[in-house]
Amino acid sequence: MRKELEHWLNQKDLDDALRDELESMSEEALEEAFYKPLSFGTGGMRGILGAGINRMNKYTLRKAAYGFGRYLSETYPDAKERGVAIAYDNRHQSDVFAKVCVEVLAAFKIPSFLFENLRPTPLLSYAVRSKNACGGIMVTASHNPPNYNGFKIYDEDGCQLIPKEADKVIEYVNQVEDLFAIETVSFDTAKEQGYVTFLDRTMDTEYLQRVAEVQCQKDLKKIVKVVFTPLHGASREIGLRSLVENGYEVIPVEEQMVADANFTTVKSPNPEDPKAFEYALKYGQKHQADILIATDPDGDRLGVAVYHQKDYHFLTGNQTGAIFIAYLLSSLKEQNKLPEQGVIYNTIVTSDFGASIAKTYGVRTESTLTGFKFIGEQMKAIEATPEQFLMGYEESYGYVIKDFVRDKDSIQAMLLIADIANALKHQSKTLIDYLNELYESYGAYREDLINIVLEGKVGEAKIHRIMDYFRTLEMGHCDGLKLAAKEDYQSLIRTLPDGIQERMEYPPSNVLKFIYESNTWFVLRPSGTEPKLKIYIAVKSTTIEAADQRINTIKETLLKIIETIPEKNEEVKK
Repeated sequence: MRKELEHWLNQKDLDDALRDELESMSEEALEEAFYKPLSFGTGGMRGILGAGINRMNKYTLRKAAYGFGRYLSETYPDAKERGVAIAYDNRHQSDVFAKVCVEVLAAFKIPSFLFENLRPTPLLSYAVRSKNACGGIMVTASHNPPNYNGFKIYDEDGCQLIPKEADKVIEYVNQVEDLFAIETVSFDTAKEQGYVTFLDRTMDTEYLQRVAEVQCQKDLKKIVKVVFTPLHGASREIGLRSLVENGYEVIPVEEQMVADANFTTVKSPNPEDPKAFEYALKYGQKHQADILIATDPDGDRLGVAVYHQKDYHFLTGNQTGAIFIAYLLSSLKEQNKLPEQGVIYNTIVTSDFGASIAKTYGVRTESTLTGFKFIGEQMKAIEATPEQFLMGYEESYGYVIKDFVRDKDSIQAMLLIADIANALKHQSKTLIDYLNELYESYGAYREDLINIVLEGKVGEAKIHRIMDYFRTLEMGHCDGLKLAAKEDYQSLIRTLPDGIQERMEYPPSNVLKFIYESNTWFVLRPSGTEPKLKIYIAVKSTTIEAADQRINTIKETLLKIIETIPEKNEEVKK
């Protein structure tokens, strides 16, 4: 650590703010900042802003951008002609980091298409394809706290790089011995030499014309009232335009239409958290709005609240996905447009609710690993086949309906949820009424998520211990239900109760899934972007009350097991 620290302090042109930070750090803070390089994984890079090799700063970003630039140069012979699309959100230094990416790519003689202002992730995905770029970069840390930022990379199809391609980038990143020696071209020089083309609102308009296609009843009179908040993020302009230009009465949450990197009006800018709707709820109650919608800082996730029986009810990602599937497929069937070989993609931690609906329409549902890049990969894989893509979604509030975008798209999702709410209001129904009808037809599917936050070096070690413990744990029953299969996505082995083992066809991933009778399962998965262990629980029962009770029992059981795990994984209980 000391050697690396001295190397930083010996840099004559080291950023003054970073130098001051290093000189004032405690020993504990220095350990956290230098104990390992900031991880560059299959989803890119995300970390706390600050000085050090384990922090997000312009020097660690240069290293990541260098790896991507080298990958593009060696993968695409025409990279110097096609270029890279770059967008950024409202976070601290996002605009600066976007320019750093331009500077590194220019050294490879790769031009950049840089958005003039902050823009959401789905628009970046679209721009890659629209400009025929060989790749894309999104500077964002999604819904992480304000002291984070990150770097996501995209292939020529506007899809985040899948593991086998990201591994090549990681290899190039890891070959950098001195991140201060990376060659760059100053931003002003890059502009002068023609390595920068700015993307303006013309791209927004082009994209929004495609987004309008998600509506099933676009000509139906708009009678719903929508409250919209971007939670200070990148969808503030384009999200509002999408709704207004399609005829909806929209009440924006004015305090949160400001691109505030500190997210001062919200504790966490995560639309999965009902607390993020505090301001939207006030606006909804004041204006008697039918639905409230919120997007995260980079505009790829959508949260929804519905006014029903004199109160607002929050939809989970699984519930919204099921509503989308039921409505889309029923509309296609009514119009005699339901394809013979339609396919929907979700992930291994997504509820079975949507898949059970799709099955009744003869539509296949396929589950990928967690991460929308795997859904994007499948969207491309079926392009030249008889199968037709109908929708992709995941439980963490990410959806894509039309495949001109190959990542989560909150703009498509918000327009579709407004379309459905509007059609239902014409029938004197709400989205909650519709959801309850689906429960009556398909069963009470419910789910929950436990987030165990474990930060730093000590937390990372504890997550490893928990996963190792469950990997060898025999848990043949859960709440009286028999184990149907245990799936280890790291070894890619599915173990059945009789001991028979089957090989699974997925990229290796540190995920464990315990599947029980009656559509009940739980999954343990360390987050790839945050210092936490995620435990997903999904059940199906005859009533909502019974399903919720089963979830509570499973949660209590799992948390008690985790409490008993020894500090050193030497005494594994069978």
